[in-house]
Amino acid sequence: MTRTLDDLATQQGLRLQSYINTKQHLADGFPAPISSAGSRTRLYDGEQVDAFLAGQPVPALPTEDDDQDLLDRRECAAALGISPRTWDKYKTAYPILAEHRVTIGGVEHWPRHILHQQQTQKAAKVTAPPGRPTRSGDQVPRDQLLPLTAPLLDADPTISAARVTEELGVHRDTAQEALLRLRAERMAELMGADPSLTPEQSAAALGYPAGQVRRATVRAQAVVRA
Repeated sequence: MTRTLDDLATQQGLRLQSYINTKQHLADGFPAPISSAGSRTRLYDGEQVDAFLAGQPVPALPTEDDDQDLLDRRECAAALGISPRTWDKYKTAYPILAEHRVTIGGVEHWPRHILHQQQTQKAAKVTAPPGRPTRSGDQVPRDQLLPLTAPLLDADPTISAARVTEELGVHRDTAQEALLRLRAERMAELMGADPSLTPEQSAAALGYPAGQVRRATVRAQAVVRA
């Protein structure tokens, strides 16, 4: 069973702040947190804590990855080679991640095997059936278009509309509009934070090729003015 600092304090009959002040969780030999480095909430393995408090040898944690391992957002991001901020977009963009989210000690976790399934879905190319009209309907609902396109842009700032079309199964014009909106919004954010930046400078800072952001610079300026 996983324990939080509050759980450890209760186990010792102390208030949380008193427990933190006495630094019992920092004593020599006390089990290290099992939460990822940098996590705001520290989580501890209950079996290890109980063994330590009983003066018994602290059991070792498994060293090999298991499909049933529960990973927090930082661990999920590291497993996929993306940033935690990109993972935050993934978890809302892909229903399979929302369906299998588990909260432990107030911290969101996901089973490792679900990451594999999500990546399989992401890698699957959505292709049109034979005879599909060139400008037929998109495969992605409009309200999911930006959330699904954003991670692709995060992973590759130079991504083209053609690549988005391959990944999501949407019309190229739809993909172009999504990239335009996302790039313009992010450029506007930079310009709002630093008014000295020009649209071209903000685009360069984000890694957007000049040839892909001509329309985005105009929209970004309009967003900043608004």
